[in-house]
This record gives sequence, structure tokens and C-alpha cells, in this order.
Amino acid sequence: MLHYKTIPEDYVRRTEQCAAAAQAALACNRAAHVTALRGHKLPQLAALSPKVRAFVERSAALCEPEHVHVCDGSEAEAAALLLLMRQQGTVRPLPQYDNCWLTRTDPADVARVESRTFICSERERDVVPAARAGARSALGNYIAPHDYDAAVQERFPGCMKGRTMYVIPFSMGPLGSPLSKIGVEVTDSAYVAYSMRVMTRIGSKVLEQLRKDEQFVRCLHSVGVGGGTAGWPCDPARTIILHRPADNEIVSYGSGYGGNSLLGKKCFALRLGSVIARREGWLAEHMLIVGITDPKGRKRYIAAAFPSACGKTNLAMMTPSLPGYKVECVGDDIAWMRFDDDGVLRAINPENGFFGVAPGTSEATNPIAMSTVFRNTVFTNVAETPEGGVWWEGMGPAPPALTDWRGQAWTPDTKTPAAHPNSRFCSPAEQCPIIDAEWESAAGVPISAILLGGRRPAGVPLVVEARDWAHGVFMGAAMRSEATAAAEHAGKVVMHDPFAMRPFFGYNFGDYLQHWLSLPRPGRQMPKIFHVNWFRKDQQGKFLWPGFGENSRVLEWVLRRCDDEPCHVTTPLGHVPAPGALNTDGLGDIDMDELFSIPKDFWLKETECIEKYFTEEVGEDMPSEMWNQLNTLRENIKKA
Repeated sequence: MLHYKTIPEDYVRRTEQCAAAAQAALACNRAAHVTALRGHKLPQLAALSPKVRAFVERSAALCEPEHVHVCDGSEAEAAALLLLMRQQGTVRPLPQYDNCWLTRTDPADVARVESRTFICSERERDVVPAARAGARSALGNYIAPHDYDAAVQERFPGCMKGRTMYVIPFSMGPLGSPLSKIGVEVTDSAYVAYSMRVMTRIGSKVLEQLRKDEQFVRCLHSVGVGGGTAGWPCDPARTIILHRPADNEIVSYGSGYGGNSLLGKKCFALRLGSVIARREGWLAEHMLIVGITDPKGRKRYIAAAFPSACGKTNLAMMTPSLPGYKVECVGDDIAWMRFDDDGVLRAINPENGFFGVAPGTSEATNPIAMSTVFRNTVFTNVAETPEGGVWWEGMGPAPPALTDWRGQAWTPDTKTPAAHPNSRFCSPAEQCPIIDAEWESAAGVPISAILLGGRRPAGVPLVVEARDWAHGVFMGAAMRSEATAAAEHAGKVVMHDPFAMRPFFGYNFGDYLQHWLSLPRPGRQMPKIFHVNWFRKDQQGKFLWPGFGENSRVLEWVLRRCDDEPCHVTTPLGHVPAPGALNTDGLGDIDMDELFSIPKDFWLKETECIEKYFTEEVGEDMPSEMWNQLNTLRENIKKA
């Protein structure tokens, strides 16, 4: 049940007074900012470290903002940003909840723009595998340095005139952790400045850290000019997202949507992060992290890679159906993992919040998320109720009247969705009721198993354990999944999405696989790897497995296998639960034979698809171990 809260009038008045005072304080230095900017010098930023100051001054000289504000992460600053966004028409309050806000984007700016996202390097082969050099690749878009520079010069000069440039010092991961990294984003979007304080750790403590160590990722963002609405400026026709790993630099123009503008998220944590991770010998992955405690009190941690909108948040915030089991959330989207001195793979969640997909989230599917998001949250492109609440498809019965994500009147008879399929909630992680006690551990949490998976309606069993590490890497390389609304793709076509990283590789995919294959070394405790598929359907189109909290039954078997318990049988695909080894007590009629069937014709076609993909997308950059694994799979299927 949702717990609505009506905010009293005096609370609203006091909040607005506080925000107004904070805005006045922020404006004190504006005259000095304007005077300094005319000469493209910012002497009032002397407190910044030399490299940070130089980056800010160069950005200001390029973009010509009217004001510059260095974010300190304070509550007063947050209140000022919210008041400003209300005045600009960017957000509107949701009085049924505590400090919750609604944003409606321009309809042309609702998802990641993968087709306009590029990686820059001197050599194209650093980014795109050999098979796709000189052609558009599904595993990374290359841009040459001169084209990169030209794209910046065509868009950024003067793009912030009349606006404030917000300088956001932020830490990806707990501040001071050896697994964490620091960035500085400059942006002309108050929505981005506010959202970054939710999704990352920002403010004066980060600047203090930068004065000790000036290594940081430079992030330049502008919503652009010439398009959008009054409350949501953007420039969809010229949107571009650029990464230059050699310089630790990210540049984004034209979009205010989270995945394109919150540059600590996919851009830093995955695309640039994957390059840094390879360089330094660790992993930056599109994975949730969850802690599982069994009835005996033993706790293990699992990382899991699923494409966006394929159930990562549901698994990270699972309410297990099995008695005596407890699940706690470390993170729902990204994992940075490094082997410690004892050979244990340890992981941190580099983020500070959840930027989750709203549609499909409900008390039935994810009660923990529902308990998390109705305070201190920005909702983007969901529907609004007349009472000042929110609604989205899958949340429950539709109210008789709503305002949809475009701001139009909506009823249950309306043929278009009330909430955009990629509508989001942006909530602080610390307010999740099951946030793990170690979620901000500087050392990270020890990983016992890695799950891989996606939406496969046919042919793919519920769970398969890899025979060894190389086989597990092959499972990740061969992953396929139905496309979702998180990106630009339409329809439910099954796409190759290796390691759920297809849109996020920062370097050559063949080299990425070689990096994974290089990880086993003497003294290292390698996690077991599994492939899961919660989404298999019968011939009538109904799901064969109930999913959600019942997935704890699969996790129980996974943990037993981590203890090397002999509760498995070997199939052409790998190890699966032995008959009766998967606890299905109380589930009723589950067709286990169909759920774990391995149709020969299906899998022979699957091997053909994998071979075609490896050949056309990777070619000679594909490690030989992957071809060996594919041949083994094909022979296993033929013999079955």
C-alpha cells in the first residue's frame, strides 16, 4: 500500500523561504562572476585545485555562462535548485509525498541516444573490432580526434549565454576508497546539478580530496540551444555524447535526459570506467550487487549483469519467498570490482542513488522499491494524479483521470501510455529499507558468484552454471536479450547484448573479452558464473517461472553450487539443477521439463547467430578461446 503524505501549507512556505534565502546567498557573487567571465578568468575560484580551476575556466571561456556556481552539496543549495527549477517550469511538486518532484522532458529527449554516442582514440581499432573498422559497429561508435574537436567547436561556443554554469565535483564510490574515482562535471542544467547530488557524492569534501590528488575525469555538459520546451531546453537535432579516454574526458551536448546528462552514470562509470579498469587491472561492469543471508546466518554477495529494464532493480531489492533468507541491496546498476591482496574479488557500487525504470514497479513486483521512492525523489516522465501523486503502467489499477507524461489529459480509454515506457525515479540509495550495511565499505564486498542474463522468451533454461571461467566469459559474450525502452530501439527484437554492456564498451570488445580471460591467476578466488533467464514463456505466451521473490529459489541453488555441493547435472549448455535440487515447494504446477528443455533446432540456430555475430562484429579480434567455446557448444548440441 502506498503511504501518501500531504505537505502542510506552512511547511511549503518555510521551505520556499529557505530556498529563497539560499538563492540569494548563491547570487551574492554573481556580479563578480559576470565581471570575471568577460575576461574569461575566474579569480574567485582560487580555492579550487589548479587543474580543476583550469578546467572550469576553459569551460567558461568556451560556453560563456552568465554565472558560475561551484556546488557544495548542502541542503540549502538543494532547496535553491528546486526553487529555481519550479520557477523555470522544470519541476512541479508532488504534495502527496515528502519532497518529491515531477519533471516532464521534451518528447524528443526521453532515452539514451546510442547512435550519437562516440568513443575517440588515435586508432580506430582501439574502439571498434577489426571486423567493423571503417563501418558502423554495434559494439562501439568511433570518432576521430579531428572530428571530435570539430563537434565540440560546432556546438559549445556561447551555448551557456544567459545561464548558470554549475560546477559539480563528485566521487564515484565512497569518498577516499581505493576503488573510487573522482570527476568534475560542468553543466547548465539545474536538473542535472540536483540529480547528480542524488546519484553521486558531491560537494566540498570532494574538492578537499581533489586538493590532495588532482586526478579527475573532466565532464562537460550542456542542454544546448535551439530546441525543447521552456522547462526543458534541449537540442535533439545536434545531440552528441563524446568520450576521450586518453584524456579522461567526457563531453555531452543537446540532451538533459539522465543517461546522456548525468555523466557520472553510464558515461563515466561504464564507458570511461571500462577503459580505466582495463588499464589498472579491474572491472567496471553493468551489474547489480546484492547480499544474500541464508537461514544459518551465512552471507554471500552476488553481482548480476542484465540489460536495462530486464529486472536488475527487482533482483537488487528482492523480497525472497524462501523462509529464513534475507536479501540486502548494495547497488542496482553498476559494479566496480577489483581483486584484493588475498585474491578475493571485491565490489563497490560507484553510485549514490537509484535511477530506476518506473513502469512495471509495484507493490507486487518490488515492494522495497515502492518503499524507497516516495520521498526525496525526482520522477521523470511518469503520469500525475489530480491529487498530486504519480502513476505508471504496472503500478496498479489506473485512476479514472490523469495527466500523462506529455502534460495531456489521460483516461484508461486513451490509447497511448500514461507514463513513458522509459520513465524514471531518481532516489537516494541510503533510504532503501534493505540497503546493505556494507554498501559504502571502502574495501568493497566479496563476490561469490556472477549472474548473466536477459529477456529470452524461448529456448533458454532458467539457470545454467558455466563449466569454468572461460565458459562463463563465453556465456557473457554470447548474451542476447529482447530490446527494451531504455534505448532507441523499437519493438521486442532479440538483440546481442554481451555482458549487458553493448551500449557501454569504452574500447575494443575483443580486447574486453581478453581482459576478462586474463583475470584468473594463482591465488585468486574466481567467482562461479551463471546464466539466468526469468522470462521464458510457454506456447500460449505465459511465463513459465513466477519470477520476482521466487527467484530466491534460484539464488539458493547458486549459493549451494558456490559451496561445490553436488546438486547439479551436466547438459550441453553447462550445469543445471539436478531433478528435485531446485526448491519449488508451494509453487504449484511448474513445468520444470519445459523450463529446462534445450531444444536442439533452437540451439543449432543460436550457434549460427553467435558465429555470425562473432564474425561480423569482432572478426580476428575475437580471442581464440571464444571460438573454441562456440565449437564445443555446437558439438555438444549435435551429440545431445
